[in-house]
Amino acid sequence: MTADGAMTQSPWPSASDRQAERETKREAVLATAVRWFNAKGFHATNLDDVARALRVTKPTIYHYFSSKEEILFECVQRGLDAVRLVAEAAQDRGGSGADRLQAFLKEYALVMMRDFGMCVSRTSDTQLGPEGRRRFRALKRDIHDMLQGVIEDGMRDGTLAAGNPLLAANTVAGALNWIALWYDDAGKMQPEEIAEGVVATLMSGLAAGRKDRP
Repeated sequence: MTADGAMTQSPWPSASDRQAERETKREAVLATAVRWFNAKGFHATNLDDVARALRVTKPTIYHYFSSKEEILFECVQRGLDAVRLVAEAAQDRGGSGADRLQAFLKEYALVMMRDFGMCVSRTSDTQLGPEGRRRFRALKRDIHDMLQGVIEDGMRDGTLAAGNPLLAANTVAGALNWIALWYDDAGKMQPEEIAEGVVATLMSGLAAGRKDRP
């Protein structure tokens, strides 16, 4: 308080400001680490590399995460959460099963060309501890079940060819996840172009009324 009784502003950040700063720094660690994981692999990545890229010390990173595995799990969770949101949107939108599936697959493909989506495909669940492995598998299973459900809807309403929805879901998911392994952001094709091309190929194989079907 000043001599005239006015309140002075504290030079210390508020609790909300400190929390916002902490979240910003955690995001920076994740954004940097996921690129290292994608480029070198989890085991070959050293947190010293991440610290140097961020111009901080390794102990600084441990102020925000307890271990390298915790960072990896949060990276793959971000990727899976992005796919899950796409899956939920496909379930909720109107239109035929084929229309919903096409929209789902395109957004799924785009996620696989982003850092956290790539990390999902490039990470083996054996790189996680027992609890992380269980959660990783559960998240992937939920997404797969939603994908299979949309395919079943399309087969039921006749907009997709009749067949085994489990095999179809496995095939489609495998193709989309594989994008993360061959996609090159320095390549000539843009993500939107790749997504549209891959999905067109997949949808042509699932389409009802194909002339080559018995």
